Amino acid sequence: MKPPRIQWNFRTIFWGGAAVVLALLLAAAFWPRAMQAELAEVTRGDLTVRVRDEGRTRVREAYVISAPLAGRLLRVGNRAGETVRAGETIALIEPSDPTLLDERTRREVQAAARSAEAALALAREEQRRADAQFAHARTEADRVERLAATGFAAPSALDRARLEVASASAAADAARANVEARAAELQGARTRLITPDQIGSGGRSVAIRAPTSGRVLRVMQESESVVNAGAAIMEIGDPGALEVVAEFLSSDAVQVRPGADALIDAWGGGALRGRVRQVEPFGFLKVSALGVEEQRVNVILDFLETPPAGALGHGYRVEAAVTAWQGRNVVRAPVGALFRRDGAWAVFKVERGRARLHRVEVGRNDGETAEIRAGLAPGDVVVLHPDRALSNGDRVRRRETS
Repeated sequence: MKPPRIQWNFRTIFWGGAAVVLALLLAAAFWPRAMQAELAEVTRGDLTVRVRDEGRTRVREAYVISAPLAGRLLRVGNRAGETVRAGETIALIEPSDPTLLDERTRREVQAAARSAEAALALAREEQRRADAQFAHARTEADRVERLAATGFAAPSALDRARLEVASASAAADAARANVEARAAELQGARTRLITPDQIGSGGRSVAIRAPTSGRVLRVMQESESVVNAGAAIMEIGDPGALEVVAEFLSSDAVQVRPGADALIDAWGGGALRGRVRQVEPFGFLKVSALGVEEQRVNVILDFLETPPAGALGHGYRVEAAVTAWQGRNVVRAPVGALFRRDGAWAVFKVERGRARLHRVEVGRNDGETAEIRAGLAPGDVVVLHPDRALSNGDRVRRRETS
């Protein structure tokens, strides 16, 4: 029996084709699409890890000139930036008049002066006796030593004589020190009794001289004023001999070693090479601009490249990047490709258009590139900043950039 013949008319062909097209459209609509992502290649090369923080320049040997005594400081003629030579007069100060004493205080001071004179006389007499006893002990020790050399004195007698010499010498030294102390007390009492008429009224200025050649870094007391002894007047140094003091977090400072290379930049010019000279052993507490208490350590750096003349001075802000670690010919991957998964580091590695989850072992990183110790090889392609919706096995393609 022959099968029935299918009548292919226009209506059947039309609806059949429409059904096929609809099925294809539905399949295309619900077919999983490849997720766009930024991709990067794993490479091999050198990696340098640096720790960076702010610092400031300072003159290596700065001298703060202070007032040697209390008085009226005359107007300082030198200005910041001027050159001075060692021994040159940089300021004048007129000693202040002694304080006037009331009658009761004057009598007390006079009595103290008389008491100091008597104490000084007594101390001098004690010194004369102590010196005489020391001389006698020396003579006796010499005699016993000669007798001991010929066998007419026992060794114990010689030891006793030497001990007496040492005791007498100590007593003489103490007596001399007592005389000096009593003399100082007398001088102090007599100084308090000096009146303005005895020293005159001004006119005898004391010259303050520069201890070294250099330039005036800053003037703390420019105008004429009354100053106390020890008041800072100006600071002198050589701006050509600069160093950098960088305040590193203590957690970063422990990675820094003397002799490490450094880059000094962010001062308004190109980066300058430097070297760590010292990591200070004492840390200090500093409050950041955000109000956070931080433990800081000063790291001292020397310039290996001389800054342009006049470009840097004392107290200028810079940034110091010190080499903490260097790796040669290591496997490197962007830090942006790494993320934590179940307590370990992982990446999405692209294999045949699909993202495959891979665990990796990470070493050092410089903030942009990380050392990969295991899990990846040069030439592998990884996903940068993977989306949270990305799962293991999803299709990915490189994101098009405009």
